Amino acid sequence: MNNNEIKKKYTDKIKEIKLHNKLYFDKNNPKISDEKYDQLKKEIIKLETKYPYLENKDSPSKMVGFRPSKNFLKSKHREKMLSLSNVFTKEDLINFEKKIINYLDLNKKIPIEYSVEPKIDGISASLTYKNGILVTGVSRGDGDQGELITENLKTIKDIPHKITSKHFPDDIDIRGEVFILNSDFEKIKDNFANPRNAASGTLRQKNPDETKKIPLKFIAYSFGFFNQNTFLNQSDFIRSLKNWGFKISEHNTIMSGTENLYKNHLEFENKRFDIDYDIDGLVYKVNSFKLQKRLGFITNAPRWATAHKFSAKNSYSQILNIEIQIGRTGAMTPVAKIKPVSIGGVVVSNATLHNEDEINRKDIRIGDTVKIERAGDVIPHVISVDLKKRPKNSKKFNFPNKCPSCGSNIIKDFNSQTKKFDAVRRCSSDGYDCEKISIEKIKHFISKDALNVDGLGKKVVENFWDLKLIRYPQDIFNMDFNKIENLDGWGKLSVSNLKYSIEKSKIITLDKFIYSLGIRHIGQENAKLLSESIDNIENLKNIDKDYNFKFFLNIDGIGETQIYSLKKFFSNQINLKIVNELAKHLSIKKISKNKSGKLKNKSFLITGKLLGISRAEAKSIIDKNSGKILSSVTSKLDYLIIGDKPTTKKIRLAEELKVKIISQKEWRKMLD
Repeated sequence: MNNNEIKKKYTDKIKEIKLHNKLYFDKNNPKISDEKYDQLKKEIIKLETKYPYLENKDSPSKMVGFRPSKNFLKSKHREKMLSLSNVFTKEDLINFEKKIINYLDLNKKIPIEYSVEPKIDGISASLTYKNGILVTGVSRGDGDQGELITENLKTIKDIPHKITSKHFPDDIDIRGEVFILNSDFEKIKDNFANPRNAASGTLRQKNPDETKKIPLKFIAYSFGFFNQNTFLNQSDFIRSLKNWGFKISEHNTIMSGTENLYKNHLEFENKRFDIDYDIDGLVYKVNSFKLQKRLGFITNAPRWATAHKFSAKNSYSQILNIEIQIGRTGAMTPVAKIKPVSIGGVVVSNATLHNEDEINRKDIRIGDTVKIERAGDVIPHVISVDLKKRPKNSKKFNFPNKCPSCGSNIIKDFNSQTKKFDAVRRCSSDGYDCEKISIEKIKHFISKDALNVDGLGKKVVENFWDLKLIRYPQDIFNMDFNKIENLDGWGKLSVSNLKYSIEKSKIITLDKFIYSLGIRHIGQENAKLLSESIDNIENLKNIDKDYNFKFFLNIDGIGETQIYSLKKFFSNQINLKIVNELAKHLSIKKISKNKSGKLKNKSFLITGKLLGISRAEAKSIIDKNSGKILSSVTSKLDYLIIGDKPTTKKIRLAEELKVKIISQKEWRKMLD
């Protein structure tokens, strides 16, 4: 095919998927199965991979998450509807509780009480009641804002329009799940792909009379905004929901101990098909609201809750090839290219093999028939090999000794803590010496959580690399837009939009800039911790100095692993040059702090072990109250908080510098 034929084929498929998106999301009337839709997506992405100059904003490679429909007005949630972290294994569950215990510095012998509820596979909604009257109903949307679907939600019999209980709050957002019973779905299954699709499509009808025709259900499970929360725990609130007239799950329970949680999960997984609606796991919430408040949130999920997913759906396929993917840190991930197979309604053609040890342990070979599982119904991976179907001439897969991209040696890092070599092999190059690492670093640099340059997708980065328009992150700010305008798929408007997005990205907070550099072991949370403790990027450049090492080691949440990774990054001259060049283009700002807290303009340092609270939580409290945590005793320090077994040297130095020394109790009084 010539370029014109390729572009026409691509454009036709984009038009086709755009039509089906409209039928699904706006008309709630899908005309093709999930499998056929996924196959269409696969064909589009395959074309984009083969011909990088092809790009369209309506491509499935560009669409992330759920966008509120244009058929409805948008409404901002008063409190964000955040997602939940997931656990899949017993080990995951144990680690979830361990993090809670460590963060709160709890006694390990005292069990944590959890509210346990089924994770209904439906559509989340938030109902706002004022003086007992339902005034608005909003879909979850993207978590920040959703669709205003009040009239449609009012057609659901489980949702009260007016609550007369004298104990009902005068202003509250009630949250829950909209779904359809499997028995009811059987009557209408010819019109929808699955029960969740039926609930979503029905709820988002333009005409509420059409919504009313389908027997949707609603189960309440939580609250958003609440102006007078007097409840002690989740279970008390759930009981009140029932008293107020809301339907709650009959399977809600209170439980403690990871062994009990895991046992209950196994039992529930076996009986979930006896329940007349779809559930894909169990949700665990720390029952105490006091502990929930202390735990707070990390990124976009609460520390105090998680979803324990049921076993994944699986199917069999054949491995056609094993390819090595290289990430921005040089990590090499083997990926199985398999014959496309539908698993849980999604067409799968790739499956992760995790690492070399996993391949050897399962003896996975090219040509093998394997069992493919979607972990948490999301990530496909190989779980076993059918040895009976193994080809006679099959050969054991040998992991390469050289990087497939740059030819550098492949190494395994030694972990000083575990005293073992890492399972993951890495390219030994210094980063930008390797083409694949360079491309992945640039992709990371412009990603949503970093500079967030709209219009520079992964395929565009690869295309611009091939055309030698970019080699390093700073090249983004020096691109020849005249050349871009003459490329296939680009025009004046798209170039203008790209220019605007690049200009907008030049103003960035310090934590996002640190994260954008793609330093190994420095994720979003670590980047934030660093940005809160330093004034600018220059502080990181001198990290190899002894006094700086000690400074960073005193930052709660930053350990030797992170510090050595930072030292390695900033000791590389190419990296230093990149950072210096970027600084010329960017306006890097510190995160603006809450200016009205009780500890405003006060700095603190903790020495010794605090009673009933971890340092991480204490730091979080100081931060929320506009205080600042210092890592050493200096003349700039206002208060040295003394815990159990404090460092004598710090106390002596504080006395010399006339820094006020206070107890944990005195510090707490400052917050009253």
